[in-house]
Amino acid sequence: MTEARAGTAALDFPPSCLQAMKSMDDSAVALLDVIRSLAFVGDLAMGQPTDHSPRAAWMAGQLAREAGADHATCTRATVVALLRWSGCTANAPEFAQLFGDDVSGRKALLAIQSPNSGFRSGTRNKGSAFLSLSRIHCEVSGDIAAQLGLDDETQFALHHLFESHDGTGAPDGLRGNQVPVAVYMASLAGDLEIFNRLYGVEQACRLIGERADVLYPRDLANVLLAHAQEWLSALDQDPTLSGPCSLDATLAGRTTSLEILAHVIDLKLPWMTGYSRDVAQLARRAARQLGLDEAGQKRVYRAALIHGMGRASVPNMVWDTPGRLAESAWERVRLVPYWTGRAARQIGSLAGEAEVASYAYERPDGSGYFREVKEVSIPFEARILAAAAALASLRAARPWREAYTEHAANDMLKAEAAAGRYDVEIVRALLDKPRSSGARLQAMPSTGLLTEREREVLRCISLGASNKQAAQKLSISPSTVRTHIESVFRKLECSTRAAATLKATQLGLL
Repeated sequence: MTEARAGTAALDFPPSCLQAMKSMDDSAVALLDVIRSLAFVGDLAMGQPTDHSPRAAWMAGQLAREAGADHATCTRATVVALLRWSGCTANAPEFAQLFGDDVSGRKALLAIQSPNSGFRSGTRNKGSAFLSLSRIHCEVSGDIAAQLGLDDETQFALHHLFESHDGTGAPDGLRGNQVPVAVYMASLAGDLEIFNRLYGVEQACRLIGERADVLYPRDLANVLLAHAQEWLSALDQDPTLSGPCSLDATLAGRTTSLEILAHVIDLKLPWMTGYSRDVAQLARRAARQLGLDEAGQKRVYRAALIHGMGRASVPNMVWDTPGRLAESAWERVRLVPYWTGRAARQIGSLAGEAEVASYAYERPDGSGYFREVKEVSIPFEARILAAAAALASLRAARPWREAYTEHAANDMLKAEAAAGRYDVEIVRALLDKPRSSGARLQAMPSTGLLTEREREVLRCISLGASNKQAAQKLSISPSTVRTHIESVFRKLECSTRAAATLKATQLGLL
């Protein structure tokens, strides 16, 4: 059976890469829809309800306005609250090592009531695991903002998400006015949303009062507390308030590349690096071979890029498990496409693609999930996506097995199709060679930014290999691997493997 488990400065992209990115109309989508999608993925990864970040963002905007902030600061507070958890897929492997269940571990940390606990606990010790986790999260969040084309102030705020008013936060120990006010506003709104849901508004206000002067300034906390009941009641009475927001007008007309979202999704599991992009390219080529019009090809491509959104809801320890899963673990995997489909409710122009993506693991013979429907009920575009996802998975290595050769993977997919689990016509189109040069897969152009050896080393570590493992694979010494990694970090203007992977993947270097 084929697998279904599936720096502080912005990087200057080489002109050739920027041109290629702009020319890929299939991936150009509304900026706000990508931001909302990242918020959805972040909430899943943090074990939060999928309306947590939108609700917190609305309250952060209200707080900014009530505090007398200008329009730019109100916008920034809203964006930071939406993207606050965008970097959490990047440190999921490390969280899994620390907690076992990375999703439940994050959820438990957010529920801690003590003002001296939570993500910022332990960062006073500069060798702490929390400091390391915070650095990965913040660097990737800030770099996502850079790739989205957000302003320098927003990038800086997202690079310092876990700073505290008293200077005990991370990653740089900023204090007081050194911390961007948008960070305080997003933190206050997020705490109120979580604590109210868990403990009620009275206890939530008490907890926020205890955290004042520790995590955020007291005067700003007092503004929030004065309006907490009013804002929470407004959201409860009209949940749609957390949908449309001030960003609709501010970001109107701005677009970004959907590949950014795909790469962030894949960061959760190192061995998935580039997977969503590969599936999308295979699916688009098959759609072209099958004669779908431009709109159909575009929809298949986009659906493939985002079909893994629901994957964030499942702990890494489940994905890394070889062999048959326990029933409880399998149930979580089975709901992955359900969560992807749920995303359609809050990501605007991508709603149609999210619906197609939610069928990615259905099978014509009814053996798929989560709906367990048969061929007649599965959209044709979704059947293309399903076969492409299976083929890409077979051709890639997994923690429990090596990648199958192209010939072996093709034969396995043909056998699955013959057994009724994939559409034979689609599999044939998927495995056929392109009919003309016009049908070749679009790819980002290679650049001279990294040497070939540096790219080999980066490829190894991006897939989760340690320095020692990379050295063994490439027949070089661990010290040489370290030297190459340092060079890669310097050239890509980053300090963590996750950030290097994100940037390199977006640049087409992986």
